[in-house]
Amino acid sequence: MRYAYALTGALLLGGTAASLALQNPATAQIAQNEPGAISAAAPRAGAPMSFADMVAKLQPAVVNISTTQKVTVQQQANPFAGTPFGDLFGQFGGGGGAPVTREGQSLGSGFLISADGYVVTNNHVIAPAAKGATVESITVTLQDRKEYKAKLVGRDPTSDLAVLKITSPTPLPYVKLGDSTRARVGDWVVAIGQPFGLGGTVTAGIVSAVHRSTGQPGPFDTFIQTDAAINQGNSGGPMFDLNGEVIGINSQIYSQSGGNIGIGFAIPTTEAKPIIATLMKGEAIKRGYLGVGIQRVNDDIAGALGLPKDQGEIIGRVEPGGPGAKAGLRSGDVVVAINGEAVTPDRTLSSLVANAAPGSTIKLDVIRDGKRQSLNAVVATRPSDDQLAALTGGEDGDDGLPDGDSGAQATPGSSSLGISVQPLTPQIARSIGVDSTVQGVVVAGVDPSSDAGQKLKRGDVISSVNSQPVRTGADVARIVAAAKAAGRPSVLLNLTRGRTTGVFMAVKIK
Repeated sequence: MRYAYALTGALLLGGTAASLALQNPATAQIAQNEPGAISAAAPRAGAPMSFADMVAKLQPAVVNISTTQKVTVQQQANPFAGTPFGDLFGQFGGGGGAPVTREGQSLGSGFLISADGYVVTNNHVIAPAAKGATVESITVTLQDRKEYKAKLVGRDPTSDLAVLKITSPTPLPYVKLGDSTRARVGDWVVAIGQPFGLGGTVTAGIVSAVHRSTGQPGPFDTFIQTDAAINQGNSGGPMFDLNGEVIGINSQIYSQSGGNIGIGFAIPTTEAKPIIATLMKGEAIKRGYLGVGIQRVNDDIAGALGLPKDQGEIIGRVEPGGPGAKAGLRSGDVVVAINGEAVTPDRTLSSLVANAAPGSTIKLDVIRDGKRQSLNAVVATRPSDDQLAALTGGEDGDDGLPDGDSGAQATPGSSSLGISVQPLTPQIARSIGVDSTVQGVVVAGVDPSSDAGQKLKRGDVISSVNSQPVRTGADVARIVAAAKAAGRPSVLLNLTRGRTTGVFMAVKIK
C-alpha cells in the first residue's frame, strides 16, 4: 500500500456531526454542492455525457497543500580523512560525518468544508515525511492561485485525517460532507486533486468496492475502492458522487510502481465526520481499547475450530492487567459480537471497540472451547500508535536449534501435521530467543511437502493445539488424532515465534 501524496526536494534523496458544512450566518456564501446549485449541473444519473458543469461547481473548493520541511540527515564520513587525499573529496563532510539540515517539501490535496476556511486533508500530507524531519510551514493554494498560510487545527494519525484553517477577508468556496453509506458498487465517482503538483486535475471512474479492507492493522481499515485514477499528490482530495456530495477522502493507492493502476482507496466520509468534528473543536480523539492482539478468522482457522467463515476474530495476545484480561478474555477466545453487533470483515473487532467510549462497559460474546459465553469489559483509552507499536515483538533471527532433528519426537500426531517436535526446555528457550515464561513444544523439523511446511519453521513454539495446552509430542498426537476422528480438516496452533506471541495458525492434517 502507498500513500497517494508526493515528496519533492531533499525528501527524495536516494530515490462529526450531521453536517460539517459550517457557515457563517453573516455571509451569503453557500456550499458549492448545495442540491439546488448542483442538480442542474450534474450529469444524468447512470448515463453521464459530461462531468464538466458539475466539476465547474466543485473544483473551486479543492485546494493544493504544500509543506516546507527541515530534514536532518547523517552526512557520510570522509573515508580519506587524515590521508594526503583527504582534501580532494569535498563531497564528504568533516567531523566524522556530522548531521546536516536540508530543506524539503511535500505535496498533497485537500478541500474546504466551510466558508470561513476549514480544510480537510490526510494526516500524512502535512506530517513529517521522514525520520528527523520537522514541518516548518503549511501553504494552501486555491484554484485561483491565491495562497494562504494554514494553521494546523488538529490531526489524527490513526484515521489519517487532519484539519487545517486558513483566514480570508471574503467567504471561501466550500463543499459539504455527504453520506458514504449510500455508495454502491458500480456508482460513478469523480476525484479531484493535485497529482504530482500539476494543479487541479479531475478523474472519473466507478466505485469498485465498499467496506474494502487493505489488511493494515488498527481500527480504521475500511475504505471505498475506486478505479478513478489516483496518483501521488491526490492524497487528501475529495471523491464526489453524481449528486456532488463528498463520499470519500482519497488516501492510498495499490501500486508496485507508485503510479495509478486503477486501484485507489478513499476514507468513507461517514466514518470521517465525527473525527473531523472533534478535530475542528481542537480536541484529541479518544478511542476504546481492550489490550488484546487479534487475528481474523480465515477459512483455515474457521475449519480448524468448526466455525462459519467470516465470523468473529480470535484473541492471540492478552495484555496482563489490561481491560481484556480483567474481563476474563483468554488467548484462543473467538469474539463474535460486541454489544450484540456481529464482528465481521466489514465491522472488525478493532473498529467496534475503538468506537466505544473509554470508561464504558461493553458486552463481548465469545466462543471458548466450542461454547458461546458472554463477558463484560470496561474499555480503556487507546494508546497512541507509537505506544502500541512498542508492545509488539520483532522478528527472530536464527532458530537457535541444533542442526538435525536430534532429540525430536516424531510422534504419529506431529507426523500427521508434517512436523517433528521436542519439549521446550529453558536452554532451548534461551537459544531461540523466546521468553522464559513460554511453555510448549518446539518445532525441530518440517516436511516441505506438507501444509505445515508452507507455514511453520524450525524454532516455532507450539503452546496449544485446538486451545488445548501441549508440552510433549504425545500431547500433539492425541489432539490431532481426536480432530481427525471428528472429521476436522485441520487443527489450530497457538505459536510463539521469537518475541512475537499469540500467533494462531491453522495447519491441515495429512
